[in-house]
Amino acid sequence: MPIDSAGPTGNLLLDAVSDPDLALISPHLEWITYARGDTAFEAGAAVTHVIFPCRDTVLALVVTTRDGRTAETANIGHDGAAGALVGGGRVPAFAKGMVQIGGPALRLKADRLEEAVGRSASLRDLFVRYADCFVAQLLQTAACNALHPIEQRCLRWLLTIQDRIEGDTLPITHELLAAMLGVQRTYLTRILRVLQNQGLIRVGRGRITVVDRAAVSASACECHARLRTRYETVLGTVYGPVSHPAFAATNG
Repeated sequence: MPIDSAGPTGNLLLDAVSDPDLALISPHLEWITYARGDTAFEAGAAVTHVIFPCRDTVLALVVTTRDGRTAETANIGHDGAAGALVGGGRVPAFAKGMVQIGGPALRLKADRLEEAVGRSASLRDLFVRYADCFVAQLLQTAACNALHPIEQRCLRWLLTIQDRIEGDTLPITHELLAAMLGVQRTYLTRILRVLQNQGLIRVGRGRITVVDRAAVSASACECHARLRTRYETVLGTVYGPVSHPAFAATNG
């Protein structure tokens, strides 16, 4: 069913699109509802759509090694998009798109987006800037996984998910978090117990609550804050006033 182009969608990237640009894609956007654990697209398969998670929905890009281990390389919530962002749907997916937190999303055929950005310089500019931020997330995650201890990586991940759902209680299981961080569940459970004893989080059945976000931010590595700064700088139309002069000149 097409969206109501007069109201917000619950996806910040789409809601930042100007009315003339939205008119190019809104007739082709369709709602879809995901359940936790669903596969949005498989690694190696054709990706025909761009997916815009709405409200609390979160997707993860997951890489699986040949021995069956998994690790998250990026996650996407209501501030972004996943799927066929490049290549017009002609490039197969490198990673699996897995639903971490279920809920609504909007999707758009890749060739429709390619056609729209070909007709609108401002729409193309928005998605180029989003692509820059997405690559920054991949680069920062790689550095974080290589250089920072598991406790800081865990806190960084929890802050990122909290940003995506804008709440204190995260519907995350130990199994999911362990898989995303690429560690054994028993090891992660010990880490979570330490963080809970420090008063940073509270662990429940199928959920983790961030008790003191300021303290969690102070105890985490710099990766979360650095990425937020990048998003706010480059995607000013989504997060607030553009602070980088190059992009301010483009959109002023």
